[in-house]
Amino acid sequence: MHIGLIGGIGPAATNYYHRRLISKSAAGGQQLDLTIAHAHSPTLLGNLERNDIDAQVAIFSHLTDRLAAAGADCVAVTALAGHFCIEQFKLVSPLPVIDMLVEVDNAVTKLGLKRVGVLGTRTVMETRFYGAISGAEVLPPQGKTLGEVHEAYIAMAASGNVTEQQCTTFDDACREFIERDCVDSILLGGTDLALVYDPDTAAFPVLDCAAVHADAIVAMASR
Repeated sequence: MHIGLIGGIGPAATNYYHRRLISKSAAGGQQLDLTIAHAHSPTLLGNLERNDIDAQVAIFSHLTDRLAAAGADCVAVTALAGHFCIEQFKLVSPLPVIDMLVEVDNAVTKLGLKRVGVLGTRTVMETRFYGAISGAEVLPPQGKTLGEVHEAYIAMAASGNVTEQQCTTFDDACREFIERDCVDSILLGGTDLALVYDPDTAAFPVLDCAAVHADAIVAMASR
């Protein structure tokens, strides 16, 4: 199956998806067939801030038309921020959409998690992962921490790099989740957070939503 990705939102996340898809496909003995269409991160973030669903769906649909013309059989958006309009996009997409929200909800259920924190953009945190987690309570950061995490995340996603100060902001939020909220795990609710945390080595229990999504893409491509 030829995979189509809508990437560029942000660049580090796109790179992460590309590398993970290559690695997982090779491990499974699959030949990766992939095309990436580049979206504009500032435009997405502006549409997210205004909740302009129609504008972003139109952009995703146009990019998916290009992916379909290149031979893609399915499409996935490599940004959790881009999933604010995923339901509406799925209704009009010319290709089947591999939905990160669905895949992460399945993973949370499979792992038996009942109480999770979430890091990401303000919208992702305030909507508690878009209300997509069916079997666990989702907790956002509290007070000024939420705004600090949002600002650190947006800056990191735009640059494709993470600073020591941004790492400290995310770590402080994780400690609050663990010590105050007693969460089972923390959802990396922004695909660029792979720059900060590796689930195998992180000091906190984290669920890498980008990894869950990428692995689901490989699984679908192998059918």
